[in-house]
Amino acid sequence: MMEIVSRLAIEPPFRVLVRAVLKHLPVSVKTRALWELSARPAYLLGVVTAAEQARQQNISEISVLEFGVAGGKGLLALEHEAEAVEKEIGVKVKVYGFDMGRRGLPSFIGDHRDHPDAWCPGDYPMDEEALRARLTGRTTLIIGNVAETVESFFKDFEPPPIGFVSFDLDLFSSTRDALRIFLLQDKKMLWHVPLYFDDIDFLFNHRFAGELLAIDDFNQQNDKVRIDRWYGVKGGRPFQERPFLEKLYVAHDCEAIGKIGLDRTTRVLPL
Repeated sequence: MMEIVSRLAIEPPFRVLVRAVLKHLPVSVKTRALWELSARPAYLLGVVTAAEQARQQNISEISVLEFGVAGGKGLLALEHEAEAVEKEIGVKVKVYGFDMGRRGLPSFIGDHRDHPDAWCPGDYPMDEEALRARLTGRTTLIIGNVAETVESFFKDFEPPPIGFVSFDLDLFSSTRDALRIFLLQDKKMLWHVPLYFDDIDFLFNHRFAGELLAIDDFNQQNDKVRIDRWYGVKGGRPFQERPFLEKLYVAHDCEAIGKIGLDRTTRVLPL
């Protein structure tokens, strides 16, 4: 009977009514992630999935990252969801935000790969002082060019393994540099890290520029970590048509997974 009710709940027109009711109930973070009861549903889904996987890998603490903070709405939402997930699932969550600060987008924007038809140097400046005043001790704001800050991230901050990352750097060059975080010799990451790429669904987007090109370039340059779409993420969701679901990918640590061998006790079961 409950299975029938659950199926009916996610069908139109019931799903809209169910979501409206759930907004006013103290539901779990998993339920909020399923019904998109969040200012940034992609962030909540990514953090919940990361925390659940961390428990299966016997990891007690993870890092969640946002590349491209700008005004800070996304980072504040990530911080809020990290706190909620930590409280309910029991995995500690540290938050890191990478940005150029008050300078906005870098002064150098390259050829067509950086979409100069869409972005300009100085776009999206940050009011760093105002944002820092709103952040809690859970979150670390890292200011500077990602080409430099990423290289020393693990040495400077000694973060727990990466569990979720959002990329909103706009440019191919900046996204390419940020993705190097998965190739550093001292990197720490879950076996399967949910990723969110914000700028891949505009009219001007194509595989030969921007974030999509950065993903292809990353995969061509190495075979240790591979990035691909998050297959099956829409399954069982009430609102499968949501655009943000098309922006979700996963970074797979092929090198670490390959070392597991026949030790089935460490296998990650389907979430």
